[in-house]
Amino acid sequence: MRILIADDHPIFRQGLLKVIEGVADIEVVAETGDGETALHLIRRHQPNVALLDISMPGKSGLEIAKEIQVQELPTTVIILTMFKEEEYFNEALDLGVKGYVLKDNAVSDILECLKTVSQGKYYVSPLISQYLIHRTQRQRDFYVQIPALQTLTPMERRVLKLIAENRTSKEIAAALFISFRTVQNHRNNICNKLSLKGPHKLLQFALENKALL
Repeated sequence: MRILIADDHPIFRQGLLKVIEGVADIEVVAETGDGETALHLIRRHQPNVALLDISMPGKSGLEIAKEIQVQELPTTVIILTMFKEEEYFNEALDLGVKGYVLKDNAVSDILECLKTVSQGKYYVSPLISQYLIHRTQRQRDFYVQIPALQTLTPMERRVLKLIAENRTSKEIAAALFISFRTVQNHRNNICNKLSLKGPHKLLQFALENKALL
C-alpha cells in the first residue's frame, strides 16, 4: 500500500509517519503540510491512500477529496480531523471519503483504518460511529418516503448520483462510457419515474438529497 500524508502539524505528521513506516507492505511515498502541494503529489504519485488533514493551508482535506472525485484519481481518502460535528462527517462521505479519523485517536486508530479501507469498507473513529448509523437510517427512511427510487435501474442510479455531484450530461457520458444521448434518455426516465417536471427539477432534487442517494 502506497500512502501520502498531508497535515500541517509537523509533530503530528511525524508521529503518524513513525507508526505507519513500521508496518510491512506499507510505503509512505510523500508527506506535506500544505493542501495545494498534497494535491500535486497525489496527481504525481497516485498513492493508494491519502491521509488528509481536514484543515490545511492552500486546500482543505475536503477540497482535495472533491478534486480526487472529480478527476477520478485512483486514491482512497482518509480524513484526519479534530471536528466531531456530524455535518463535516456527512460532507466527507458525500465526497467519497472512506475513512474519518479523529486526531485524538489517530495514532491508535490509523492502522485499523488503513486495513479497513484497503478492503473497500468504511472506517469511522469509534467515538463518532453513531454518525454512520444515523446516515444509514436516514437513507432507509428516504427510500421508504419515495418508493419510486426503488424502480430506478442500476445505471439510472449511477446517473442520478453523478447529477448530484453537479456533473453535466457530457461529463456523465464520459465517466460512464456511454453516449450523450443515452445519458439524456436516462435523465428523462428518472424524471418520469420520480414525477419530476421542469427543466431544473432533476438537478434540484439530486443536489438537495445528495447525502441520501
